Order: sequence, then structure tokens, then C-alpha cells
Amino acid sequence: MSNLPKTMKALVAYGIKDYKLETDFPVPECGPDDIIIKTEGCGVCVGDIKCYDGAAARLWGDDIQPCWVKPPFVPGHEFLGRVAEVGENVTDYKIGDRITADQIAPCGKCRFCTSGRYWMCEPHNMFGYQHTNNGGMAEYVRYHKYAHITRVPEDIPLKKALLVEPYGCAKHAVDRADIHAEDVVVISGAGTLGLGMITYARTRNPFKLVVLDMNNDRLRKATEFGADIVLNPGEVDVVEEIMKLTDGYGCDTYIEATGNSSSVRQGMKMIRKLGRFVEFGVFVDETSLDWSVIGDGKELDVLGSHLSPYAYPYVLEGIRNGTLKTDGVLEHTFPLEEWQTAFEYAHGTHGDFKVAITF
Repeated sequence: MSNLPKTMKALVAYGIKDYKLETDFPVPECGPDDIIIKTEGCGVCVGDIKCYDGAAARLWGDDIQPCWVKPPFVPGHEFLGRVAEVGENVTDYKIGDRITADQIAPCGKCRFCTSGRYWMCEPHNMFGYQHTNNGGMAEYVRYHKYAHITRVPEDIPLKKALLVEPYGCAKHAVDRADIHAEDVVVISGAGTLGLGMITYARTRNPFKLVVLDMNNDRLRKATEFGADIVLNPGEVDVVEEIMKLTDGYGCDTYIEATGNSSSVRQGMKMIRKLGRFVEFGVFVDETSLDWSVIGDGKELDVLGSHLSPYAYPYVLEGIRNGTLKTDGVLEHTFPLEEWQTAFEYAHGTHGDFKVAITF
């Protein structure tokens, strides 16, 4: 018989801008293959904000796309906690273990899952968007049998440990870029994900690491995290600057981490022939560009980057030993009762890179 309470505090999403803090939400039941964690903290992602605002049509659906979210659900996918209960078939974890899991909630049965490419699971359910996979803005969360779980070292402070999900995504994007020592690499965007990319890309030792952002405070942080050159597109012609830097050829690699259409077009202009363009940003609107640049003009490698496959162990160790810089990324945390303030701060209007809800 479970020793957990029957109800808990949880933020529950019923619709666009229709989120409610509930004090009697049911604690998830633990099946024979499940793990229930007591939540330690949950980062507030830009994706959570876009979902709340209804800014991403692919989430709530429109005239073209069906609704993907499944309300009522508990939001939050950047969370970790301690094991509070395990099912009878669980042998690898015990009560009190500190763990986290990838954002994806894989089915374990599709061709992607069975071939080890779980992050592209065909049903593609995720924690924090469906009532079948409630997220971390609640006191307790259920991890099912196929969740991709990673242990979190005890000596990593919560504010640093909560960066594992965005930094994991950043690592995957940089790995997709296949950076070499002679490369001029441009990263567009110096938010939390961009900073994760910068500090990890620095370990790959490119010839020049250039970071673009419209916010000079973020550019200063980018320099702290390893950027060789920082440029503000609102102040200088960044395409011209990159061409000067590369004798008119263009950068070898461009990683797009803003989800802004102008950043895509800018990247296509400054990348060299036979260059590599990696897209990570999530867009609100469709982006148009001259596709002949990709093919007939420059013969580019254009790659997507999604989630954080197999990245957590490396990221946690990098955070732990200081290889991956984290100072100043997550400074403000809020109790669940102040979720509205947390969401406001997550917009970046107060200068924060990342905020979190803690329990």
C-alpha cells in the first residue's frame, strides 16, 4: 500500500491562459513498472510560456494542425526529484534516489524506440503537455517504464542541476554541427539554450566562436561562457562582419537558437558554400527563404536538432566539474504558489536567462 498522500498541489492547464493552481490534485498512482518522484524543482521553459500564451499553433492546433496537447495536464518538463515510491518490478532505483528524465516520454515500441532513437518516438508524447504524462509543476510526478532516467549527483546544487535539460538540448545541437578546430562557428541567440551551446562548443575548440544576440547583457554573458567575438545585429551588419572575418567566404557553421525568421535568413546569407546550418529554435510563424541558396547556390547541409538524446550523463558531469559554465544562468526561483510571477520572469523582461519553481 502506498505511503504517499492522496492529493497534492499542482498547476493544471485547462486551455490557453486557463491555468489553475490546485491543492487537491490526485497524486499519481504507481504501477508495477513505475517510479513516483517527489519534485525538487522544475525549470520554466520558453515552450511552457508559448503553450500558456497559445503562441505555438502546433501545440493547441489551428485550421491546419490538430491539437497536440491533452488537457487537463500539469506543465513542466525541466524537472528532477527524489524517488518516493517504486513499483514492484523496479529494481534499479530505491526510495530517496535523486533522478531526472529526458523530456520525451517514449513509447518503447515504435521503430525509433526499438532502434535506440527514442528521442524521435513516433507517438512523441512528452512530459508536461498531456494528462497521460503530467509534468513537474506538481509535488509528485510519475515516470513510466520507458522513461529515459538519469541519476543526479547529490553534490550538484538544485539551481545548477535544473539546467540539465536545456544544456542537454544544447549539447545535441552542437554535436549535430560536427565542429572542427579550423571552423568559424556562429551561434545565433544567447539565451539559456544558446549559453549551453556556447559553453559546450568552447570545449570543441573551434578557430573562432562568434555569438549573435540583440541583447548586450546576454552578449556579455556569452563572452564569459567562451565566445571569441560577440555581435549585436541591431548595432552592426553582422553578415558584413562575418564576411570580413572569413576573407569573404562566410562562416563554416551556423547554429540557429532563436526561433526568429530573421535569424534564419541572416544565417543563410553568412554561411559559406558547403557549410552546415543547424536549426534548433522553435518558431511561432512559418519562415520563408530562397531555397535555391541551400541547393544550387551553396550546397548546404541543413540539419534539425531535437531534444537531448543520451546527453544527460555528460552534461551533469560537466556541470559538476565546471567544464560547462552555469554561473548566473538560473538565479530566481519561486514557490508553486507564485507560478504567475515565475512565468512573468521567464519572459526575460527582468533580465533572467532561466527561472524555476521549487518545492
